[in-house]
Amino acid sequence: MLGGVCYVDLFSGNLKRIKEKTPYFKELGINYLHLMPFYKTPASDNDGGYAVSSYRQIDQTIGSIGELKALCRELKRQNISTVADFVINHTSDEHEWAARAKLGEKSFTHFYYMFDDRSIPDEYEKTLREIFPAERQGSFTFYEKLDKWVWTTFHSFQWDLNYSNPEVFNAMAGEMLFLANCGIDILRLDAVAFIWKEMGTSCENLPQAHSIIKAFNAICRIAAPALIFKSEAIVHPDEVKKYIHPDECQLSYNPLLMAVLWTCLASQEVRLLNVSMRKRFEIHPHCAWVNYIRCHDDIGWTFDDTDAQELHIHPYFHRQWLNEFYSGIFEGSFSSGLLFQENLKTGDARISGTAASLAGLEKALAARDEDLITLAIKRILLLHGIIMTIGGIPLIYLGDEIGQLNDYGYQKEPGKAKDSRWVHRPKMDWQKYELRNSDQTVESRIFKGLKKLIDIRKSHKVLSGNEMQVIDTANDHIFGFMRRSQKENYFVFSNFSPSRQNLSMPLVDKPGNKEYFSELITGTQIPVKQDYVMQPYQQIIIF
Repeated sequence: MLGGVCYVDLFSGNLKRIKEKTPYFKELGINYLHLMPFYKTPASDNDGGYAVSSYRQIDQTIGSIGELKALCRELKRQNISTVADFVINHTSDEHEWAARAKLGEKSFTHFYYMFDDRSIPDEYEKTLREIFPAERQGSFTFYEKLDKWVWTTFHSFQWDLNYSNPEVFNAMAGEMLFLANCGIDILRLDAVAFIWKEMGTSCENLPQAHSIIKAFNAICRIAAPALIFKSEAIVHPDEVKKYIHPDECQLSYNPLLMAVLWTCLASQEVRLLNVSMRKRFEIHPHCAWVNYIRCHDDIGWTFDDTDAQELHIHPYFHRQWLNEFYSGIFEGSFSSGLLFQENLKTGDARISGTAASLAGLEKALAARDEDLITLAIKRILLLHGIIMTIGGIPLIYLGDEIGQLNDYGYQKEPGKAKDSRWVHRPKMDWQKYELRNSDQTVESRIFKGLKKLIDIRKSHKVLSGNEMQVIDTANDHIFGFMRRSQKENYFVFSNFSPSRQNLSMPLVDKPGNKEYFSELITGTQIPVKQDYVMQPYQQIIIF
């Protein structure tokens, strides 16, 4: 499968027009379409659609439930799976359940975590981390009209659901099956790590959270057996893997690969990527990673500290440097990203930005420097080349395939100005999309380069599936791995350096007496027994 993800309103305007874009999806090769939250939300503060006011109503500006069902039917006819978000940790404070809790209906006050004073919240706070420290301190919000403190892990307008109340599980199971009946094929379970609370713990990744997801999955196997789950757990890599199982989440985002790819691009070396993928890429054979360069969210540096320390990399200072590099503060950086949720107490932060702007295209175009533009395009294709070949489902944030740049217009919109993630959620410019068909435009160079990688992947089945073996290339700038098939082994090598690098070919075993490797991207032959000189940011796929 090849995935694409977009906001309905920003990509096409509404659900009807998404259906009109089906020919484009087919042109690119997408057969897995993730529509970002399309539910009814508060008019102003809605966390990009993740503050859900109703799971059974669509944002009226983009369509209706009937139009969603019609879209799902059409996508199925085109062999495209529909993916949607299922926000299971919280609802908007405007959801019917929250509204009835505000009216004092006891059955609904127990849908959420509500406290009369700070005594219990203060005890919880001792072991909780702050998710959005730049916005407010702590995980609880005081509501004067209720005269209560409400648990709000993320934003103050998102009330955490209380799964210790069985009625909450039953109600959410009903919402899940409603979405299945609309024709949704895959549900992305949002913020799965946070759904169970227990005093004295971090209230993340607790065993009960896994039990709840397994229970939802069991219901699906009975009532909607084609529906599968995708885990979204931006936590420690070892915790991410615990959600991946046929009985829990059959798919999972791969935040470790995403974060470490950007780390390698900045540092120009692949040691951390080698260690991370050797230890943490293998998962259950009936499950799959969803590999991505970036998504609607920020980039957090979620590598394992012990992996870094093993390589004599200081985890804290390395993350600090990465934030400086990708926000453009570091001298010589090619990137144009923005800091997200900077914590002035700890110095922690994350990064916002489109793939093209983070990879240097924005600065290169501003400088009108053709050499810098070429290097930026090579970086973009290098990262996408890895997610196309390493195993799992590659996911493209639509717009990245034509080099969409940061959109700073969000800073003038009251509901968005304080959230730098909107810089990488631009409205699609379809005039720019047309430039993909014009020779020598930046849009065409990126689109055609990416399309070649997609076509290679689709015509060589060994490049899908999960089995992958990291290869020691004896060069800290070159990442290498092998993909196995019954007939032949394929090797992928990627140069993360802006300079030429020497690759020793004898380290690759070539079966039989063949004298040459076939290289898929350039269509050339490479001698088996000679070293190969890789160009800046070059990737080769050989067999």
